[in-house]
Parts: sequence; structure tokens; C-alpha cells
Amino acid sequence: MDSRNSLLRNLCTSVIETERMVTTVTKAKAVRPLVEKMITLAKKDTLAARRQAATVLRTPASVKKLFDTLGTRFGQRNGGYTRITRLAPRKGDGAELGMIELVGSELVKRAADRAKRREERLKARQTGIEPDENKKDEKE
Repeated sequence: MDSRNSLLRNLCTSVIETERMVTTVTKAKAVRPLVEKMITLAKKDTLAARRQAATVLRTPASVKKLFDTLGTRFGQRNGGYTRITRLAPRKGDGAELGMIELVGSELVKRAADRAKRREERLKARQTGIEPDENKKDEKE
């Protein structure tokens, strides 16, 4: 049982740090309640809740992200923080793969991509080079 708990703690830490992870469907279904419990704790944002989360999560960075970012993001949501999407079977052993991700992480990723593109356009305007010309220069 200790190895299973260790596996679930590691998976939970990874999901919180990366917001998206590919694993087997069985493992994703097993870790889902743990991740949901951690996010519910983060919504409380008390010292006791931080200590409870720190007993499960492996890294201080994951605890910090959980309370600073995810707790505020899911503050108005009453459960259903994760989504499991089934993927193709794994090539080696045919295990059924699935992706567990936090709901809304695709929106955060898209917003970050938009901000990056906007920053590149502003930088290109300041240097006097149009963004399309940048792409032509990179190809040459």
C-alpha cells in the first residue's frame, strides 16, 4: 500500500505542477479524487490547509502554485476541477492511455501564447521590422 500512496502523491504533484499529464486511464482515475481534494483545500487558504496539502504534495513549489494560482482560479467553482480524456493505446504494451488535466488549463495556455505573440509583435514594431519579415529572415 505504501508504494501505491507514493505513486498517487507523485502523480498528484505532477498534475498540479504541469496542469496536464498523460498516464494510464486507471492511474488517472485513481489520482483524480486526490487532486480534487487538494484544490478544495486550496480554496480555504488557511495555514492548516497549507500544512495538510504539504503532507501530500512532494515539493514546496507545488504547494505554492496550488494555493496562489489554482485556489484563486477555482474559487467560484464547486468541484469538477479535473478532466480525463482517453487517448490511443500505448505502443509497447497496449495500455489504455488518458490525459488528466485541470479544467481551464487550455485557456491559460492559450492566453499565455497570445501574450507571447503580442510581445513579439511589439518588439518587432520597436525595432522597425514587421513580424512577417522576421519569419522570412528565420527561414533563410
